[in-house]
Amino acid sequence: MNTIDRRTFVRAGLALAGTGLLAGCTSLGTGASLILPTSPRIGEAEARRRTTGRTHEFRFTAQAAQVDLGGPQVNTWTYDGSVPGREVRVRVGDVIQAELANRLPADTTIHWHGLALRNDMDGAPPLTQDPVAPGGSFTYRFIADTPGTHWLHPHSGTQLDRGLYAPVIVENPADPGGYDHDWTVVLDDWIDGTGTTPDEVLTRLRQGAGGMGSRHGMGGSFAPGGNVRYPYYLINGRVPAAPVTFTARPRQRARIRFLNAASDTAFRIALGSHRLRITHTDGFAVRPVDTDTLLIGMGERYDVTVTLGDGVFPLVALAESKDATALALVRTGGGTPPPSSFRPPELNGEPLGYDRLVPVEEVQLPVKTPDVEHRLDLTGGMMSYDWGINGLPFDPARRLLIREDRRVRIIIRNRTMMWHPLHIHGHTFQLGDTGPRKDTVIVLPGRTASCDLAADNPGQWMIHCHNTYHHETGMATILGYQT
Repeated sequence: MNTIDRRTFVRAGLALAGTGLLAGCTSLGTGASLILPTSPRIGEAEARRRTTGRTHEFRFTAQAAQVDLGGPQVNTWTYDGSVPGREVRVRVGDVIQAELANRLPADTTIHWHGLALRNDMDGAPPLTQDPVAPGGSFTYRFIADTPGTHWLHPHSGTQLDRGLYAPVIVENPADPGGYDHDWTVVLDDWIDGTGTTPDEVLTRLRQGAGGMGSRHGMGGSFAPGGNVRYPYYLINGRVPAAPVTFTARPRQRARIRFLNAASDTAFRIALGSHRLRITHTDGFAVRPVDTDTLLIGMGERYDVTVTLGDGVFPLVALAESKDATALALVRTGGGTPPPSSFRPPELNGEPLGYDRLVPVEEVQLPVKTPDVEHRLDLTGGMMSYDWGINGLPFDPARRLLIREDRRVRIIIRNRTMMWHPLHIHGHTFQLGDTGPRKDTVIVLPGRTASCDLAADNPGQWMIHCHNTYHHETGMATILGYQT
């Protein structure tokens, strides 16, 4: 057994920069004059972005399909019949023009996770757009000037916990490069089409943990990193018994882009017989640092480089607190692959904490006293399943009010017994004065994260826990620009 309990998880070193509490209070208001997605300010902000002038056209058809997970056949919802959906890859400053055709029996949208794009293209209904109705379509068009590893997914109900997601890679010509391969690894937890649906899981969670049997996705023990125990954990849409294989030659260097598309699961990652050199988190460069293992929460992304040995090696993602794994293989030569249940010893190492990730100088925010500070207390519990912020469930009329061209500090305090990956739309933030730049941050039970952002992207933006089920039951609010 290689189960990682809560104490081990906390000890893993996800120390957050800026844990001291600051004076001030969170301001909530509904009577202010807001910069809405329909405001001329949205187009004016877009016009300031640097662009290459190149346009890349994409089409995504959201549709029901039968998908082969490498043995298990599941009926689920997909983009164009595949899981993950087709990768979007452009260069920084290019224009993405993507048509979404909805062939599902429900409303849907596309949210461009990690991209600081124009507000009316963010895909968060009804805040930034009307939902796309069954049989309808919508075309997203925006300048992709946020380099890095990102992704797209719906922002409608529990749809993320089906098969609706795809990587979005915005290449940066200024990256040093020097690698022979560029691989994208998408992690997921899977339950749809296995005798239940994510909507049914949500219903039973709302009934209370005591009402959820293992047949419906809940195990009998409490897991601080997630509520749902899934029958399958996937890498690039494949179960461990039929893993995807990445091929290379010995001594070549690979850039591996890890993306956690799971709804309820953090993963601990290791490549057997190798060290991982972390180079980016959520698209932003950090000073390279080596580790045996990497912990990645829902919505987070990490880029690493690896100098490959000779043979066949397991790339293992351990579902944190759930005692199950996802698997891919890296093959550079002969040899027999290890069994699908194999766990390399590198998984026993301690993952790097945020406090060891130092942003490179070019991406650091200048140190500045914040003009406004908001406090977000993460609240709720498992038994009543009443997740919220500052003791309240999501209310679309409530705002954290800010103004353009100001420095904003958001203090996130976790008052619950579970950890939460908080994601801020349309912006990136720096943890403390010297921590990494990110758009999604794990906040452990009893811990505090201090997030500074530059208010340079006007509009109305979601802030929410990237656990799908916590989000859907109320752990969300809105960052609202006022005139």
